[in-house]
Amino acid sequence: QGYLAKAGRDHAPGIIVIQEWWGLQEQIKGICDRLARAGYEALAPDLYGGVAVGYHDSEAADRAMSSLDFLDATDNIVRGAAQYLHKNGAKVGLMGFCLGGAVTIIGAVRVPEIAAACCFYGIPPREAAKPENIRVPFQGHFASRDDWCTPQAVDALYASLKQAKVTSEIFRYEADHAFMNEQRSVHDRAAAERAWGRMLEFWRTHIV
Repeated sequence: QGYLAKAGRDHAPGIIVIQEWWGLQEQIKGICDRLARAGYEALAPDLYGGVAVGYHDSEAADRAMSSLDFLDATDNIVRGAAQYLHKNGAKVGLMGFCLGGAVTIIGAVRVPEIAAACCFYGIPPREAAKPENIRVPFQGHFASRDDWCTPQAVDALYASLKQAKVTSEIFRYEADHAFMNEQRSVHDRAAAERAWGRMLEFWRTHIV
């Protein structure tokens, strides 16, 4: 299950879009549509199998996320999406938000079909994936006001990438966690548009 937005041209590069902990919401589908308008085949696999949680219900979102086997989802659902987009020979990028940002880093380590990865405010535990094992170009976007991906956690991520000489860039924004989500009160339009532009430049460099 998932949501596919077509680019309208043959052999377009692909981008996998991984959901927040709320599930495959309309906002994530909107990201896919926006990427399709930019010339990419965008596929958001549904990691929760049809369950979408309302933004008001963080307890339900936490239960849904806690029940997800991240490694199994990456190795099967995310890799399946990568294989689907790669079947025309085009390069495939991986991106995600919150939970999806953590899955993006795991996928950048474990999914061989991925050519580049862009993470928005998500970091997995090291037992799931070590950032220094990333072997594709990586871009990360993080908020200064985030009690999960704290500035200290982002510092550690940056240090791991730099020590391992991973081709990478990290951007930080004076914003709150989930600042890219225009359906929530934490949305920061200026930060979101700046991050979107940087992301598009990253894709143009690495998967086009």
